[in-house]
Amino acid sequence: QVQLMESGGGLVQAGGSLRLSCTASGSVFKVYSMGWYRQTPGEERELVASISRSGSTDYADSVNGRFTISRDVAKNTMYLQMNNLTPDDTAVYYCKIAETNCWGQGTQVTVSS
Repeated sequence: QVQLMESGGGLVQAGGSLRLSCTASGSVFKVYSMGWYRQTPGEERELVASISRSGSTDYADSVNGRFTISRDVAKNTMYLQMNNLTPDDTAVYYCKIAETNCWGQGTQVTVSS
């Protein structure tokens, strides 16, 4: 079964940058669309960015222009480049295979003001 593993989270000052990685145990990025989600305690998990099998991307309005989703098919890895971070970006970030319940364990991103 495919497993997903996020990494790259941490503590950063407002205005800083982080790059999150999601590595899959199998070749999935040409088979499924993928997404990055985030969740704050007490809030619903929200879709932040997605990338389709063809490589097309989409973003939530709250991160559009600041975040970039990409993938390296050969490495079975996708990325979320996060720039100009604000405290509102503080959340646990998860990767997910579209139309499945296959999630990574999440990685914490904390942005201090």
